[in-house]
Amino acid sequence: MVLSKTSSESDVSVHSTFASRYVRASLPRFRMPENSIPKEAASQIINDELMLDGNPRLNLASFVTTWMEPECDKLIMASINKNYVDMDEYPVTTELQASLKYCRRKNRCVNMIAHLFNAPLGDSETAVGVGTVGSSEAIMLAGLAFKRKWQNKRRAEGKPCDKPNIVTGANVQVCWEKFARYFEVELKEVKLRDGYYVMDPKKAVEMVDENTICVAAILGSTLNGEFEDVKLLNDLLVEKNKATGGGFIAPFIYPELEWDFRLPLVKSINVSGHKYGLVYAGIGWVIWRNKEDLPEELIFHINYLGADQPTFTLNFSKGSSQVIAQYYQLIRLGYEGYRNIMENCRDNMLVLKQGLEKTGKFNIVSKDNGVPLVAFSLKDNSCHNEFEVSDMLRRFGWIVPAYTMPPDAQHVTVLRVVIREDFSRTLAERLVIDIDKVLHELETLPSRISARIVLANEEKLDAVAEKVKKDQNEIKEIITAWKKFVMEKKKMNGVC
Repeated sequence: MVLSKTSSESDVSVHSTFASRYVRASLPRFRMPENSIPKEAASQIINDELMLDGNPRLNLASFVTTWMEPECDKLIMASINKNYVDMDEYPVTTELQASLKYCRRKNRCVNMIAHLFNAPLGDSETAVGVGTVGSSEAIMLAGLAFKRKWQNKRRAEGKPCDKPNIVTGANVQVCWEKFARYFEVELKEVKLRDGYYVMDPKKAVEMVDENTICVAAILGSTLNGEFEDVKLLNDLLVEKNKATGGGFIAPFIYPELEWDFRLPLVKSINVSGHKYGLVYAGIGWVIWRNKEDLPEELIFHINYLGADQPTFTLNFSKGSSQVIAQYYQLIRLGYEGYRNIMENCRDNMLVLKQGLEKTGKFNIVSKDNGVPLVAFSLKDNSCHNEFEVSDMLRRFGWIVPAYTMPPDAQHVTVLRVVIREDFSRTLAERLVIDIDKVLHELETLPSRISARIVLANEEKLDAVAEKVKKDQNEIKEIITAWKKFVMEKKKMNGVC
């Protein structure tokens, strides 16, 4: 006798996923399902939803790296199951990453980056630094070091240490605000002004007092890419033992610019490996000038994973993939390769800038010397604004953010295009063409003001019509009442 199964009872793994019941039923979204589903179905269902995401390479809002060489992708996948914190189990991976002053290994990435930033190291001296999950964690660690060092100094002097503050520009990234709020530090912001969208060093120095733990300078503002004048800030603070910030671009295309450890008051530098360090999201670095700038009591020692291990991070477990990817980029590209990539980014930035200027519709807000990006605003936004341009560009696949500047320049709205390694000249020219299409299409649409006027006029007409209707009803009531009065009068006259 031949045995057979119905389709619902057969092995689902031999069928097409799209022919199975798993694509016909709605899966739970907020609670774990009771039953398992085949791996093919789970993969397909998730992949189908992810198709609705934007294309990462067309996401011009982000500084974060979206492309790496296939060889590096393979290294990342091969090490994705390694937990970096298991230093004794993965000694080679540990050596590739970061070094604290108590670590028995001289680690590679931190020392390479420290030398790039001109740290004052002797021939046999090891740099002091640590790898993080991004520059935000690096900022937290650097800020904690500043706060603890300031507290120790104040206690030694017998002075109160309960009201620390930091001085920044209003253009800083939100991670500085997080640090201030999470670790109870007053944030003193230098306000921006029209045409000057970075921290003014002179105004920053005016805000510094005995409770200031550091002054944070940015080598490449998030808003318009402009480098802050770290040299001037250092000179103005020469009598105040504070410190400033850093970046991954200036060493390669602006080597003469003094912003790093060549300046005596620069005590720590944090940098995003996953931005212009050219690694996928998940890696940052903080480097201290010397071991005295990192208080010993902030470093923890553990031995339950093997040998004694020093650790100074906000989290514990961390993947090794991004560390290995950073080391790959440093040795694969070298100084020459990084310089070539940064020069290409700058050249493509100029292509985009010139293309936008030729339209005659935009003011360029960004500077040529800085992070390779173009920030621009409409010369005339009385009819249509930057947010409308941003919204319509999404129809072409481009993600270009529009935003308002921080105080006291909040009346200025800009669009920003970040030029990354994988943004070619062809894409720059294509973007200009699409922006021009958007501008022409907007010109054919009613303006926001016209729409408001039409709406207001319609409301006025409705109000007039309502009043006329009301007046007509009142007239009808008067006529009816008068007729009634006349009829009653006639009846009375008849009786007489």
